Amino acid sequence: MTTLTVRVARKTREAEGIAGFELERTDGAPLPGFSAGSHIDVQVPGGLTRQYSLCNDSAETHRYRIAVLRDPNTRGGSAGMHDSVNEGDTLQVSEPRNHFPLVHAQRTLLFAGGIGVTPLLCMAQRLHAIGADFTLHYSTRSPSRTAFMQEIAASPFAGKVVFHHDDGAPDQILNAPLAIGQPDAGTHIYICGPGGYINHVVQVAQGMGWPSAQIHLEYFSSTPQDTSADRAFQVKLASSGKTFEVGAKETVVQALQKHGVEILTSCEQGVCGTCITRVLEGDCDHRDLYFTDEEKARNDQFTPCCSRAKTNLLVLDL
Repeated sequence: MTTLTVRVARKTREAEGIAGFELERTDGAPLPGFSAGSHIDVQVPGGLTRQYSLCNDSAETHRYRIAVLRDPNTRGGSAGMHDSVNEGDTLQVSEPRNHFPLVHAQRTLLFAGGIGVTPLLCMAQRLHAIGADFTLHYSTRSPSRTAFMQEIAASPFAGKVVFHHDDGAPDQILNAPLAIGQPDAGTHIYICGPGGYINHVVQVAQGMGWPSAQIHLEYFSSTPQDTSADRAFQVKLASSGKTFEVGAKETVVQALQKHGVEILTSCEQGVCGTCITRVLEGDCDHRDLYFTDEEKARNDQFTPCCSRAKTNLLVLDL
């Protein structure tokens, strides 16, 4: 994976608990292009790698803009960005990747929960630029926790954005059935935010009859898993025929690493898709938030950073 050295040109306070970072190349050259919905991997202080969506206009080539929520429940990535990264510092980042792309649609509905606004803000900018019909519903706990609120209010697409605050009047809180409306073949829905928010919007949409193909989502982190019943299983490498045991308390990545078999990882939560590995035999216990239900049912690939096996053996294309 190609890495870029970037400088923090600007660090800002976007909202309570949210820091914004503008990144530019140290050599002043244009940055690799990206499309709305893209993210970059950032090597944060402490040796961790985290994914952050790009929230600036995708037509820009002089900067990447990200926003980071301080989350006490993570393993330190967000705290490192808040406390240890300052203007003038350099960071290593990947070229942009897009697992959450916009598709051509007659109308687009964007649903953002909290920091999930970052990829959807980029989408809103793109949709406005091409004159597309869209609405962005942006839900947060309060105005003080609403990143980019003033910026959005001053934007040329402000009239297409509806703010919803948990501490506000009842009539302005998101009414998902009303906001989504009846299924329409020309409309696509995009959702990003905390797991509970995403699940609520998805369940409402599906309950109203919206096809899964018209519902697109991106999680920022995985939900806690009950691992009390986890058991050991084996993985076999197709290239060498060697078989290794994966203990009940370790991941496939960790088990193989002990034997010198390295699998590239990034988020280690089944969110980013970096470690996807082909499965030739066996049934997977999918624990990721990356694959669709249809993709999981095929059992031909999985995320070894977190997913396990339902059968005693998985044969991997390694």
